[in-house]
Amino acid sequence: MVSVTEEDLQNKSKGELIKLAGQLRDRRNELNQQASKRASKRDDLNAKTREKVDEAQEHREKRDELNEQVQEHKKLRNELNAEANELFEQVEDRKSDLELDEGKDLEQLKKEIEELEFKQQTEVLSTEDERELIEKIEAKRDEYQSRKGKLEQSDDLEGLVEEAEEVRAEASTHHEKVTELADSAQQHHNKMIEAYREADDIRDDADEMHESFVEAQEAADQHHEDFVRVQKRLRELDKKEEKERKSEKAKEREEAKAEAEEIYQQFKEGETLDTEDLMKLQKTGLL
Repeated sequence: MVSVTEEDLQNKSKGELIKLAGQLRDRRNELNQQASKRASKRDDLNAKTREKVDEAQEHREKRDELNEQVQEHKKLRNELNAEANELFEQVEDRKSDLELDEGKDLEQLKKEIEELEFKQQTEVLSTEDERELIEKIEAKRDEYQSRKGKLEQSDDLEGLVEEAEEVRAEASTHHEKVTELADSAQQHHNKMIEAYREADDIRDDADEMHESFVEAQEAADQHHEDFVRVQKRLRELDKKEEKERKSEKAKEREEAKAEAEEIYQQFKEGETLDTEDLMKLQKTGLL
C-alpha cells in the first residue's frame, strides 16, 4: 500500500511528489482492477446462488404437487377400504344368517342318510327301534333339504365376496400409488434441502467476495484521494514557482531599466557608447 502524510506533502520535493503521485495512480488503478474482478466473481456467485434457489424451489413445488396426489390417493384408498370392510361385514352377516359355517356339508348328510336307510333294509329291528330309525332318517332328510336350500340362497354371496375383493384390490392399488408418490416426494424434498444447502454455501462465498471487493474498492478510493492531494500540492508548487519566476523577471527588468537609464544619462553627457550599451538601450526602449 502506498500512503502519503501531510508532512510528506509539505516536506517532499516536487520530483519526489511527482514520483509519489505516479505510485499512487498505479496502485489505485491496480486496486480498481482487483475490485472489478472481485465484483464480477461476486456477481457470478450471486447468479449461481439464484440458480440453486430456483432449483430448490422447483423441487419444492414438485414435492408439494406429489404430496397433494398422495393425499388424494390416501383419501381414495381409505374410502375404498371402508367400502370393502362394509362389504365383507355384509358377507359375514349373510353367512351368519344362513348358518353356513355351522353343521355338516351335503355330502356328509347324504352319506349318513344312506347308512341309516341301509340299516333299516338289512337289519331286523323291533317296532320301537324301527320307529326311532325312521324318525332319524326323516330328520336327516329335513336337515339335508334345509342345508341345500340355504346353499341355493347363498349363490349371490359369492358375487358379494367377489365385489368386496375387487374393492379391496382397488384400495391396494391406491395404497401402492401412495407409497410410490410418497417416495418420489421425499426424493424431491431431499434434493430441495441439498439445493438450499448448496445455495447457502455459494452465498457465503459471494459474501466473502463482496467483502474482498469492498476492501479493494475502499483502498482504491483512498489511493485516489491521496493522489488528488498530491496533485493539488503539485499545482500549488507550480503556482509558487510561476510566481517566483514572474517576480524574478520583474526584478531583472527593473535592474535592466535602471542600468539602461544610467547608460542613457552617460550618452547625453557625451560619453561614447559601445555596442553592448546600445543594445541595452534598444532593449529598454530608450533608443
